[in-house]
Amino acid sequence: MRREASVLHLDLDAFFAAVEQRDKPSLRGRPVVVGGTGGRGVVATASYEARAYGARSAMSTAEARRRCPPGTAFLGGRFGAYRRTSDVVMELLRELSPLVEPVSIDEAYVDLAAGPGHDLSVEGVTALARGLKERIAAATGGVTGSVGIGSSKLMAKIASDLDKPDGLVVVAPGTELDVLHPLPVTRLGGVGPATAERLRQVGVATVAHLAAKSLPDLVALAGRAHGTGLYQLARAEDDRPVVAEREAKSVSQESTFERDLTDLTELNRLIDAMATRVGERLRASALSGRTVTLKLRRYDFTTTTRSQTLPQPTDDARQVASIARRLLAEAGHGGGLRLLGVGVSGLSQYAQGDLFAGEDTAPEEGEDVLVEGPAEPEPPAGRRWWPGQDVVHDGLGPGWVWGRGLGRVTVRFEGPLTPPGPVRTLAADDPALHPGDPPDWRPATLDR
Repeated sequence: MRREASVLHLDLDAFFAAVEQRDKPSLRGRPVVVGGTGGRGVVATASYEARAYGARSAMSTAEARRRCPPGTAFLGGRFGAYRRTSDVVMELLRELSPLVEPVSIDEAYVDLAAGPGHDLSVEGVTALARGLKERIAAATGGVTGSVGIGSSKLMAKIASDLDKPDGLVVVAPGTELDVLHPLPVTRLGGVGPATAERLRQVGVATVAHLAAKSLPDLVALAGRAHGTGLYQLARAEDDRPVVAEREAKSVSQESTFERDLTDLTELNRLIDAMATRVGERLRASALSGRTVTLKLRRYDFTTTTRSQTLPQPTDDARQVASIARRLLAEAGHGGGLRLLGVGVSGLSQYAQGDLFAGEDTAPEEGEDVLVEGPAEPEPPAGRRWWPGQDVVHDGLGPGWVWGRGLGRVTVRFEGPLTPPGPVRTLAADDPALHPGDPPDWRPATLDR
């Protein structure tokens, strides 16, 4: 731990849902659920209005639909919109310090001690955090974030979660255990459901209970590495640095299907598309990898992976696709697949392959393990539109898909700088209706 509260943790509040409510004024104040919208979809983020009815991230979309009232908006993700907003926030953080560690698209640590002459007293960092929150809200069109500041990453993250949403908590040096010990043990990183159940069985419900256990007891319970980690966290012992550059371990693309896929031709086509996107991301990052991995989730929800390691690293999408196709043939697809993924790991800044490999087509946005967040869905054949998608009509202007089915698509024509807009139902193949780009939430007079 440090002598000053100089580690800041920012967690943007219900981020994906907040961006949707900003860009879609008719959804402000209403329950919004972002994630997979099909029968086997999973919730990525629920707005606080939806959380009041019990919707939570990682819950099945079907369960969220049962819990939420009529009128709840269930939307597919718009990764491009989330990334643009996240980039604005991360730039504001970098104005505070050169040491900014993004944890995900909506979360980051900042080392304030590395910044230019900050007052690191409790009063000083409190004032700094208030100013940061105001700048974030102004620059993002109203997206809020909860800030925690403490003497370590552990305490900063704990603090940011104590007063959500739109919270600000500074844990003064010397008070770490006063804050930590009354909390449920599940608030500690690394205490998932399985560990929590084992701890419950030995009478551990709070961090104070955990701190009362000896190191040998915790090692016997959770293993040497995990047990030692729990022992230290219960005593607020955390000296992890803020690391500005986090090394990517893998690049991958995966999709969850609305129905079990059994056709090998269709599965191979999906593999080719995923490999194309993975290859593009590798080349954009000047990376290549040696291990190609295929991920499968079968009709009975069992998940398996198959991998092949190459003698030399590659960024060639055609080679990745060829290997993934072969791995699929070996694994089999009997009974149908609910999820398919292609990844490359063992990354390095070096490639030994075909120097004259043809350029692959640019990828669409998709789900990538390097950035947490929902994918922009790739529609199955014969369907063009998905709920929440940005569109533009030649005569009616920009809007978003409100619903679709039976050869029709319903669009609400509005944007972040307009009042709630009108709804129109159009033919799904209307030639005047096109996919659109994420809208700009900033007034034209704002310096960009």
